[in-house]
Amino acid sequence: MKRALVTGASGGIGAAIARRLGADGHHVIVHANRRRDQAAAVVAGIVAAGGSAEAVAFDITDAAATSAALDAILVAGPVQILVNNAGLHADAVFPGMGAEQWHMVMDVNLNGFYNVTQPLTLPMIRTRWGRIITITSVAGLVGNRGQVNYAAAKGALHAATKSLALELASRKVTVNAVAPGIIATEMSEGSFDQAAIDRLVPMKRAGQPEEVADLVAFLASDRAAYITGQILSINGGMV
Repeated sequence: MKRALVTGASGGIGAAIARRLGADGHHVIVHANRRRDQAAAVVAGIVAAGGSAEAVAFDITDAAATSAALDAILVAGPVQILVNNAGLHADAVFPGMGAEQWHMVMDVNLNGFYNVTQPLTLPMIRTRWGRIITITSVAGLVGNRGQVNYAAAKGALHAATKSLALELASRKVTVNAVAPGIIATEMSEGSFDQAAIDRLVPMKRAGQPEEVADLVAFLASDRAAYITGQILSINGGMV
């Protein structure tokens, strides 16, 4: 049984990923920051379905707190599947974007990636098997009005993914990113009505969190051993 950590797994896409990895037979470490009750509910659902899971809570923007939490997680063994899903957006047109909006988005989406991934990499390498999968966004591929900060962070994660994949390929650790488009989650609720979806998405519908989870589960499997350094889009044909 491999151990999988899913950050930001208390809602939407992260919860769907955690449930799918649990169904695939992995021990899932369900991370949250503020939404601890939701993380506990995800764990309960995985266990009720016959899987193995536990909840953890820490702020990925706090390097010291993250390091301490990961040290505790590693006592039980290495994490071989890491899904960097935690993220947020704080939208504004760039001339009106405050420094707090810029730094908050960078801290969670980009610095959080470093704070979580870097301490787990060496223990993963030692097992000679690993999967690092980062959830990004179509905004990191093509940009989006009002999301200069978010697109910049997600685009940087694409570059980090490709570079880290080169470093770890010979260690049998794959590194990929999944870039969703419009997905029906609480985070996107109210941002896109059906008219906007019809205009932006050739498939004329929002994606489902479970569809993203299916892709992540494949990348986390042995079947994806020769896929690394890739940005895989899941957006209904938007790009």
